[in-house]
Amino acid sequence: MENYIIYDNDNVCKNGNKVAVITGSSRGIGAACAVRFAKAGYNVVINCNKSIDSLMNVKKEIISYNVSCLMVKCNVGNYESAKFLIDAAFNAFGRIDVLVNNAGISYVGMLQDMKPDEWNNIISCNLSSIYNCCHEVIPHMLSIGKGRIVNVSSVWGVYGASCEVAYSATKGGINAFTKALGKELAASGITVNAVALGAIDTDMNKCFTKEDMDALIEEIPANRLGQPDEIADYIFRLATDSSDYMTGQVIQIDGGWC
Repeated sequence: MENYIIYDNDNVCKNGNKVAVITGSSRGIGAACAVRFAKAGYNVVINCNKSIDSLMNVKKEIISYNVSCLMVKCNVGNYESAKFLIDAAFNAFGRIDVLVNNAGISYVGMLQDMKPDEWNNIISCNLSSIYNCCHEVIPHMLSIGKGRIVNVSSVWGVYGASCEVAYSATKGGINAFTKALGKELAASGITVNAVALGAIDTDMNKCFTKEDMDALIEEIPANRLGQPDEIADYIFRLATDSSDYMTGQVIQIDGGWC
């Protein structure tokens, strides 16, 4: 049975603020996004599968901006868990304006060494989670005639990466999903866009040695890794400043790398 739980929701109130739901928000890009929306006055729904202590710390920072924050522990790669997340967000706040599909994992290794359950796990977490959350959030956005969906993708979804076949496949799927759903919802006031990210300074890089990372940085014309805070700012602008006419786009942010 999937474990989905609401934590520490004493501060939640329907105060009329816009609401952003951000999956995989206990650290890295997701945490930075949650804080960025809070700074702008959004109520924020944050989510993790395992790292509840880290998620608690994110909530503390969010509520320092005098907004409400709902914490939900669940695996959005599971449909019923994702439904629980979106239902909890709507029940708490009465609206959902923004969905940022950020939850994701990586796998580095030769494809022939990858076990079927490892393949299924990354497909579920990275790609099925986006179907799950979008499927549930779209009716709420349709009811108010507007909404913003931003999917976090990767340059490897465009170009492919050796020893990251499964990861590349999921991100390529996200890109195609974004373009297709953007067309499907274009007449409804709901935009669907994606950011295809290059090398960003997050825990996902912990599997690489310092020498590997130094060699990688040498390949990037900007001569550095991207930072979660700047990616969060791009995502925020895409979800708030962009017009209804910008939809179905996969925007590459990689410091000139690819």
